[in-house]
This record gives sequence, structure tokens and C-alpha cells, in this order.
Amino acid sequence: MTSEVTDLIAALRAGTMSLDQVAQRFRERHWPETDLPSASATGGGALDDPAPYVPGSFDDVASALHRRELTPAEYEVLAQAAADSINAAGRG
Repeated sequence: MTSEVTDLIAALRAGTMSLDQVAQRFRERHWPETDLPSASATGGGALDDPAPYVPGSFDDVASALHRRELTPAEYEVLAQAAADSINAAGRG
């Protein structure tokens, strides 16, 4: 499944956009709100009851990191850019 976020990460990987360009787009875009995982009755927490995947959310960035499509340094830059956007929208 593709989204604007996965397309931007693909452009970064392909070299058609720089990390700075992708980060700027992350700062400008609206990030959908996601639900935090709830703790289960057994106390297992997020692993037992994960929040549903939301296309176009920061889930796509985290998934790209886990697939090694982003380096930890790139992830850090993009995470900060997304946080800047969310904070500017008044949700942080």
C-alpha cells in the first residue's frame, strides 16, 4: 500500500529528493492522528493490543526504518520534521 509518506521515502531512496526536501514536506503535511495502543487486561500492553495501521501516518516512517529503507540518522531527521508539523498543528 502506498501513501504520500511511502512515496516520499521512495523518492529519497531513489535520489530524486534530498533528505532536506523530504523533511520539509514532512513539516508541511497534515499527519493523521493515530490511536495509542491500549493496555490489555493481562497487562501485556501494546504488543498484545497494537493500534491499527493508519496509511499516510508516521506508521509508514517507522515501517521504513524497520525494513532498513531509512538509516537511523534519516529516521531521526524525519521524526523531528513530523513532530514539528504535529506541534504546529496544536496537537503536540
